Amino acid sequence: MPTTRPDEIRTAIPTQDGAGVKIRRVHDFTGRLDPFLLLDELKARAREDYIGGFPPHPHRGFETLTYLIHGGLTHQDSMGNRGEVHAGEAQWMSAGRGVIHSEMPLLDSDGLHGFQVWINLPASRKMDPPRYRDIRATEMATAHTDGATLKAIAGHWHAGTERVEGPLAHLGDGAAMADARMEPGARLSLALEPGTRLIAYVYTGSLGEGLDTARMAVWSEQTRIELISGEGAGLLLLRGRPLREPIRHHGPFVMNTDAEIRQAIMDFEAGRLATPPASVA
Repeated sequence: MPTTRPDEIRTAIPTQDGAGVKIRRVHDFTGRLDPFLLLDELKARAREDYIGGFPPHPHRGFETLTYLIHGGLTHQDSMGNRGEVHAGEAQWMSAGRGVIHSEMPLLDSDGLHGFQVWINLPASRKMDPPRYRDIRATEMATAHTDGATLKAIAGHWHAGTERVEGPLAHLGDGAAMADARMEPGARLSLALEPGTRLIAYVYTGSLGEGLDTARMAVWSEQTRIELISGEGAGLLLLRGRPLREPIRHHGPFVMNTDAEIRQAIMDFEAGRLATPPASVA
């Protein structure tokens, strides 16, 4: 049985962000990845390609989930939070009505490999207080099935006959993230609820069906997905139910109307973006 044919395949585009950090990016603010907005793969060995990091910058209206395979990052924000994550760990931030933060590579990092995903918030929660949490590798649950290992970072996953729950129970509006590693010839069967979108980003190896490294597969109308690896593969998996709400995007702000975007810009310029105390989830 081959890998279930995806509805769409996208290729990550090399670019850079922050202070010159080299990344591969897939983004869509038209709703075709809804509830997800953007996936950045941060992958650099040369120090000059990542050490500038992401100096202080604002966000409003969505959440970020950062997951590291190699290296480390330090988070600091306008609410006084500070934390570090290392290989195998994750960092979640719900920007809500506004936060200013930075993400800087640890100075002793020998290269950097990881991901940051933007998850949209429903209109009813875009102006919630901001929140933040570091997630340790020891908190993450793992499922083993047919030569594949699935590590649940957020939400629940049905892999083969196993159900695993990630330590981050509330991502966006019921979204989920997992890291899957597949041996050569491995098979990973994922059960989905009706109306759920599944995204698989291949960060190493391949799955067939044109799914090679740095490509993203999107399934929008399936209730069971079969993933088959020939040579072995590493996958970042995302699952979520589309919000089906208007999306307005301008730089680090994602809202529902143009007026809300203009207000976010004015609030940032006036220093009002992150005045209430943040909370740690």
